[in-house]
Amino acid sequence: MKRIRVFAPGTIANIGCGFDVMGLALDGVGDVVDLSLFDNREELAEEFGNSLYSAENCTLGIKNSSSVKLPADPAENVITPAIVKMCGAYSTRVQKPCHLYIGIDILEKIRPGSGIGSSAAASASAVYALNKVLDNAFTEEELVDFAMEGEKLISGTPHADNVAPAIIGGVVFIRGYNPTDLIKLPVPDNFYCTVVHPHITVSTKEAREILPKAVERKDAIVQWGNVGGFVAGLLMNDLDLLGRSVKDVIAEPYRKGFIPGYDNLKEELLANGMIGVNIAGSGPSVFALSKSEEEAELARSIMEKHFSNLNIGREVYVNKVGKQGARVL
Repeated sequence: MKRIRVFAPGTIANIGCGFDVMGLALDGVGDVVDLSLFDNREELAEEFGNSLYSAENCTLGIKNSSSVKLPADPAENVITPAIVKMCGAYSTRVQKPCHLYIGIDILEKIRPGSGIGSSAAASASAVYALNKVLDNAFTEEELVDFAMEGEKLISGTPHADNVAPAIIGGVVFIRGYNPTDLIKLPVPDNFYCTVVHPHITVSTKEAREILPKAVERKDAIVQWGNVGGFVAGLLMNDLDLLGRSVKDVIAEPYRKGFIPGYDNLKEELLANGMIGVNIAGSGPSVFALSKSEEEAELARSIMEKHFSNLNIGREVYVNKVGKQGARVL
């Protein structure tokens, strides 16, 4: 039996302007999984029970040892479609029929619906771990394609803005899909991100359904300009330019209604020196970008006070933007 333990970081998708095409990794919060490869179904069932998911090229058992409530049925776990697709691709890669018996124990878990890439961290950690026990049979870009199957299960559409930074790390720009074309951008050393997760749940599917089906040309032009400004800010190490570009006219106007007092919180954070503030992914988390640990801690106190005044529980994370993605522990 082969066994490995892997960490995959939480992520911020969209980063304001980059709806479905940009995301960044957080340094310090994420999922931890143990993945084991067994010789047969009996050995797998002995450790993971009989609630196994069987597909053509694999049998999968999932155990939840974290403190977060997750679906008991493996068919409802985002890890499953990612692993199933990867196992099918592996059979093709080795050019012979094969069946893998895989057990995944979830040890640490980001709370689902938190807006910091819970589903992405799960599927990313699983495919990264399996790739390691398969002697790195696949590239990072291929792992992103597999992990997107988990995003498809939870939201209805495959997208890479969370899973790409969860696997690759740093800030990732997705130039396009079919095929997936990923660009890892440079991360300044003094680049911090503070994220507040209020204890309200916004499902990714619900947050996507509230968006308009079409975008006006004037809004598209604004959004394109901000994406370009954000990328240029990273390439030029110009965090002020980057901050001016963290603006979203596509999703924020519709999704901010899910977050109590969002406009007031954003205004206060910007007034206190944060370079950019927006909704993390589909929400309800809110992120603030800053140039120093001191400013990041100030953002923490502002966020804490805001949701405390509203009697809403929360967690607040202060992180450097992480340069590293999934990794073996």
